[in-house]
Amino acid sequence: MPRYDAPRIERKWQDAWETAQLFHAKRDKNRPKYYVLEMFPYPSGRLHMGHLRNYAMGDVIARYKMATGHNVLHPMGWDAFGLPAENAAMQNGGHPKQWTYRNIADMRAQMKPMGLSIDWTREFATCDPEYYGQQQRLFLDMLRAGLVYRKNAVVNWDPVEHTVLANEQVEQGRGWRSGALVEQRELTQWFFKISDMAEELLGALEGLEAWPTKVRLMQKNWIGRSEGLQIDFARSDGGGVIEVFTTRADTLNGASFVGISPEHPLARELAAAHPDIAAFIAQCRAQGRREETINTAEKLGYDTGLRVRHPLKDDWELPVWIANFILMDYGSGAIFACPAHDQRDLDFCRKYGLPVIDAFLAQEGAQPVSDTAFVPPRAQVVHWIDHFTGLRTASAHDAIQATHDRATAQGWGRRITHYRLRDWGISRQRYWGCPIPVVHCPRCGVVPEKVENLPILLPEDVRFDRPGNPLAQHPSWQHCPCPACSAPARRETDTMDTFVDSSWYFARFTAPQAKTPTDLADAHYWMNVDQYVGGIEHAILHLLYSRFFARAMHATGHLPAKCHEPFAALFTQGMVTHEVYMTRDPQGRKTYHRPDDVAGGRLKASGGAVECLPSAKMSKSKKNVIDPVPIIQTYGADTARWFVLSDSPPERDVEWTTAGVEAAHKYLGRVWRLAADIQADRQEEAQETSKAQQKAQPQAPQTSQADADLLRQMNQAIRDVTRGLESFSFNNAIAQLYALTNAIAKSHATSQAALKASSKASSKASSKATVATRCKAIRILAQLMSPITPHLAEEIWQMLGGAGFVLQAPWPVAEEQWLQQTLLTLPIQINGKRRAEIRIPPGTPREDIAQRALAEAAVARALNGGQPRKIIVVPDRIVNVVV
Repeated sequence: MPRYDAPRIERKWQDAWETAQLFHAKRDKNRPKYYVLEMFPYPSGRLHMGHLRNYAMGDVIARYKMATGHNVLHPMGWDAFGLPAENAAMQNGGHPKQWTYRNIADMRAQMKPMGLSIDWTREFATCDPEYYGQQQRLFLDMLRAGLVYRKNAVVNWDPVEHTVLANEQVEQGRGWRSGALVEQRELTQWFFKISDMAEELLGALEGLEAWPTKVRLMQKNWIGRSEGLQIDFARSDGGGVIEVFTTRADTLNGASFVGISPEHPLARELAAAHPDIAAFIAQCRAQGRREETINTAEKLGYDTGLRVRHPLKDDWELPVWIANFILMDYGSGAIFACPAHDQRDLDFCRKYGLPVIDAFLAQEGAQPVSDTAFVPPRAQVVHWIDHFTGLRTASAHDAIQATHDRATAQGWGRRITHYRLRDWGISRQRYWGCPIPVVHCPRCGVVPEKVENLPILLPEDVRFDRPGNPLAQHPSWQHCPCPACSAPARRETDTMDTFVDSSWYFARFTAPQAKTPTDLADAHYWMNVDQYVGGIEHAILHLLYSRFFARAMHATGHLPAKCHEPFAALFTQGMVTHEVYMTRDPQGRKTYHRPDDVAGGRLKASGGAVECLPSAKMSKSKKNVIDPVPIIQTYGADTARWFVLSDSPPERDVEWTTAGVEAAHKYLGRVWRLAADIQADRQEEAQETSKAQQKAQPQAPQTSQADADLLRQMNQAIRDVTRGLESFSFNNAIAQLYALTNAIAKSHATSQAALKASSKASSKASSKATVATRCKAIRILAQLMSPITPHLAEEIWQMLGGAGFVLQAPWPVAEEQWLQQTLLTLPIQINGKRRAEIRIPPGTPREDIAQRALAEAAVARALNGGQPRKIIVVPDRIVNVVV
């Protein structure tokens, strides 16, 4: 028998699929559509096992939906703009464009041997002028619709990469890529008005039932809806009011001071006249303004000397402090501090000797004595100072509502809703990104570029040998005529945040060659994405921005209304992990080593011992990345796909091991040999049947118990594998495929044994499954395996006479008659030793069980034509035959 030659078989079927154009998606009103999409990759140059697992999951769903009659769109592209390309150009010379497109070519060549059902005719990269030109048009349309604006803002500035970073790109005060300490600078920036849609984005989360609960919760918390009271504290010097937003107005009688953010307009006004205040604000900015950093930093404050009047009593004045823990991005950038009931405020007041006043009294007149603030849950009943009208016992929630009612009735406060979500600043001071299509004219101001002038192409003759934005340093690119008056003007040199590129690519895939951002007919047919697959690390920004963009594209006429939520279902897969190998030098410095450089706990080159650390996410820094290309070349893509999908639930991490890969390959080889054996039996039977037909009329085949057992197992597998694929329980589906394989193998082995059985056995003693039943079962196995191991499935399907591609064969449906009863397995002992087993429905009569046992080939051989001395049947438990 020829061995299972995976590389040859896989090349054969990939060529056949491409020749038949099986994956080229076209609109077809006669079939239900299904759009499956994996989050597209950044072209770093090399694939890793995380890529393979991600794309294998999407491919399983795509192929399964094709088999169930859907018209499937399964595209691929490249998230190709970004700083790594510029950094590579600075470090190694060359140009980001060359680096990017070379990496794309390399990764495409690595990806295609995976056998993915991708429509490569729709491929694009976000750095293609055809793509980013349409993105520039979207920007202009959103600008006209009032969804884009420009303002001065304090931003996170990375002094190494010389660009603005979003708050989410600052980790412990440092840039997420460079690791440099982030500075605070004030720059003029472009913003998308995502905050205008905060309530809609929040409310729509409830309808995303096919999203993971944790992702919806993460988005809900990020949007951060807060209902509270806006209170005006009048300045004692007559200089206006300070607006304060609070969600706990019930603690107003515990106010100790009014605090403002270092970015508050009043703080900046004071800084202009007072160098010491300016120095304090600079100190706050230097520590970073990311929320996590502020929460863990030492609480610092500066007494401005200003005072404000308490809204409930004119003779009660509160000092105004600038405090480093107050964010300008939340509420109004000002608070009233209530130290008795807020731990952060209490720490601050203890440090600076400010008063602590309790607004929730267990006993009238009591004062807090501990250093722990009392923060009552909203449901807790408290004694509450009813704003100069005496004490009242109420739940904290009722106290809040009563305070709001009194404030609005008396006019010293107003109900308001705030959101944590801030507008999206998209300006980046770098070259390798989508140019913002506006012009700065001395006469006309900021002028949108004309649509007919798009795309605004990036210049290629740029330099990366000095810090700063190459576009701003280019001698001629930024000089252009004003689109309005034709006078000499200057282009915007900022480019767009790369999150913009990935916020609408899913819509572009529906018509990647369209002369407008989308073709509405194609978008209406293909959208929304029915199944989106990607990592949990994109749970907030990418998904939130994409939801905003879908709404903005509808508002500007580029998507139908049904696309407000672009991803109908979301699955976030786990990571692929691997052991980490490390050595230390005499000074204790760590060096990580690639798995290929280690064998038996020692370095191959030197023989030195290595430390084996627990499995961790594959990363270049720890060098524990496994390249899928050699694995595919050695074992085949089907083996790699089977392993990453079988070892654990897809939402959990999977550890890559050589032993696991070898076991997967061994199993697929077993399936191959089993199919080849059955095919040989099929050919042999066909020859014998032909001879028999020449002599006598053939008898109609009857279903034996072995046939029934195999058909029952086959139908259970159809049911359970289908359920597994529908629910992303790929590992459970694979477990059922193992079970069906074992059943076929057992039936096949029984058949071979039966052929050699003694001719003295009773004619009723045959436990052989027919070749036809085994052939049917192995073809069903091929169909059920085809979404996971498509190449092997095609080969087996063709080998056993399946018509066309297995991918195009109708998905099997379980027959109810084989699912109605659960069978019991009864062991058969002969003279006290287990020799066989039978499968029967529960409650089968003793006489029938005895007859079934006597018909087994092992029992017939032991009897040798005689009768048993005794047969003992324990119903539903065991059969003992004494010979």
